[in-house]
Amino acid sequence: MLFFKSNKNKELSDSELIAQFKQSGNNNLVATLFDRYSHLVYGLCIKYLKDRDESKDAVLEIFEKLLIDLKTHEVKSFKSWLYMVARNYCLMMLREQKAMQKKEDDFSWGIGISDFQQSNIPQEEKEQKLNFLEEAIKMLNEEQRTCIELFYFREKCYNEISSITGFDMNQVKSFIQNGKRNIKIILTNHYGAAFAQ
Repeated sequence: MLFFKSNKNKELSDSELIAQFKQSGNNNLVATLFDRYSHLVYGLCIKYLKDRDESKDAVLEIFEKLLIDLKTHEVKSFKSWLYMVARNYCLMMLREQKAMQKKEDDFSWGIGISDFQQSNIPQEEKEQKLNFLEEAIKMLNEEQRTCIELFYFREKCYNEISSITGFDMNQVKSFIQNGKRNIKIILTNHYGAAFAQ
């Protein structure tokens, strides 16, 4: 996959391109360098992420990361270093996806609606349960509702929620935990045994 087209500086070695980039800050030097190996980075991303679109996005983000990291890192073998950067980036992405899936699973099981994604549940029933869930979230007190929405729907971590809301970490955790429990109670009491576990 040819990612960048740059005829200038093609005759320079990897080390020369890095040295000139550190001196000048000219991003075209890194583009030339990255163009040499972008097909390998893309291949590595496909291997780990198993998705073409995600892999293309990852290649772009890795390039942007290089523009920052090359200024501060001492790189002896660019190809090996780039491999390590790309691999670490992919592993980080997979960890984030796994954490997000755990968060979704935890939320679903915690309130008794883990069957949303099951194919044998009619779409109409899924939509009805989602509407019930939205109504239940609206019934929470403001602190719980805010923390639940930030954590599960805006994918913020505890630290980010604490910064946004001004609550300390223990309050954030408590509001999320109590919010989940209250959602389950509301769903069971208002919408019947379909939500009870």
